[in-house]
Amino acid sequence: MSFTKLSFLFSILIIIISCSKEEPEIKNITKTSQELEMISAYNEGFEKLKINDTYNAAQKFLEAELLFPQSTWAPKSALMASYSYYLQNFYSEALSNLNRYLKTYPKDKNLPYAQYLIGISYYEMIEDEKRDIKPILKAKEKFNLIIKKYPNTDFALDAKFKLDLIEDILASKEIYLARHYQKKNKWIAAINRYKNIIENYDRTIYVEEALHRLVEINYKIGLIDESKKYANLLGYNYQSGEWYKKSYKVFNRNYKEVDPKKLKKNKKGVIDKFKKLFD
Repeated sequence: MSFTKLSFLFSILIIIISCSKEEPEIKNITKTSQELEMISAYNEGFEKLKINDTYNAAQKFLEAELLFPQSTWAPKSALMASYSYYLQNFYSEALSNLNRYLKTYPKDKNLPYAQYLIGISYYEMIEDEKRDIKPILKAKEKFNLIIKKYPNTDFALDAKFKLDLIEDILASKEIYLARHYQKKNKWIAAINRYKNIIENYDRTIYVEEALHRLVEINYKIGLIDESKKYANLLGYNYQSGEWYKKSYKVFNRNYKEVDPKKLKKNKKGVIDKFKKLFD
């Protein structure tokens, strides 16, 4: 189980605890057979979840919801079923059930939890920069919604962290496409992709390479002033970086980096000569 899913176990306790607080009240009233069946199904689902039988846990939680849809346990059962699906990596089932929950229980107090679970399910579906971009954009949309609507929750705090990771993934997708266009000598398409990284993903690790590639391409197609502009920008922000050294070579073909070993050897030679003055 991933760290994300382990951390999520803490969040699920909010729902479990709130359910346990209501149980004594239910015990103190006369229960119908429908209520008893619902409570039994919910407890069975919870027990199966504890032993990691997540698929059957989901079925029991859904059964509990259907047995008594008017009770306060119904939305909690729906969420617990979604959570069970999530734990077994059935993200499509989790998302389908969560979207149904949003429509069926639009005023439930656990809406922030449901929205977060939707976002994290899409996030888990992200593979790499070469695959379908839909899960990335859906996760980003949902995490932004959580930050906007529920800014003072733990969900918003984690959503901000996830958004930073999503930005890196989106930037990596742009850099992958830009490199592809550059190899094919499709200069305009490549330039646009690299510019997009600078303008929209300037806090990611890919901005240095994007700046260098713009130096490289513009120089190659004869736009020297444009190339210098990006070289200056790269030098101002990342002068000690490897990409700046590569850009420096674009304008200084004879530039050679000093081998650290040779530098150390030369330094030693100077020291030896200095010592000889006192022999």
